[in-house]
Amino acid sequence: MITDPYFYAAAIPAIILVGIAKGGFCSPLAMLGVPVLSLVISPIKAAAIMLPILICMDFVGLLAYRGNANKSVLKSMLPFALLGIGIGWLLAGQFDEHIIKFLVGLTALAFVADYAWRTIRKKTIATRGPISAGIWGTITGLTSFIAHSGGPPYQIHTLPLGMAPITYAATSVYFFTTMNTVKLVPYFALGQFSTENLWTTLVLVPLAPIGTMLGIFLVRKISQGLFYRFSYLAMFLIALKLCSDSLFELLA
Repeated sequence: MITDPYFYAAAIPAIILVGIAKGGFCSPLAMLGVPVLSLVISPIKAAAIMLPILICMDFVGLLAYRGNANKSVLKSMLPFALLGIGIGWLLAGQFDEHIIKFLVGLTALAFVADYAWRTIRKKTIATRGPISAGIWGTITGLTSFIAHSGGPPYQIHTLPLGMAPITYAATSVYFFTTMNTVKLVPYFALGQFSTENLWTTLVLVPLAPIGTMLGIFLVRKISQGLFYRFSYLAMFLIALKLCSDSLFELLA
């Protein structure tokens, strides 16, 4: 088990914040977990510690949102997301993580700009077809496998659909619960679940439902307009962080 107090000073607020996002409120923030932990431990170790915690959060969300998911979105995206996970497993270690993060961040910024333009034109709901589901579903699975950063590509396809907040949150929970559970297999096969990592996860797991229940509470209390404004703002900030962090690493 990790005993460094600096690790827990970073891990505790990170897990609470990720839990709020996993509860459906400002869901792009869920991808902050690994980057924050990476300030004090390696990104690979951070991803391995976070995965079981993310799954615990997912199952809390499943209980709260059962029966509210948009099944058509799940059916159109999940097969491609699983394909993306398979690609990530097959080519593990071959991808430059920083290039992928930069491209995802850049795309997310363009997506937020598109939303701002549609807002000005008073046309905030857009159409999304099977090609969009295939492209963004695959990218979601790939980026989620690499660094639990599937939020932005997932939202590029789903946010413009204008689902009710509870439906959107439920769909996200069902989607990422499936993906994170499937990811256990390749993570285990790649030897990422060491005894130290698992004991550290066990210590931090009790924090998972606290943040998740807070996120669920916020989703149920705020209006749909405010929900989407928060979501797009969070996505904009995360996209900026992705681009800046990856550029810093690429140019270093």
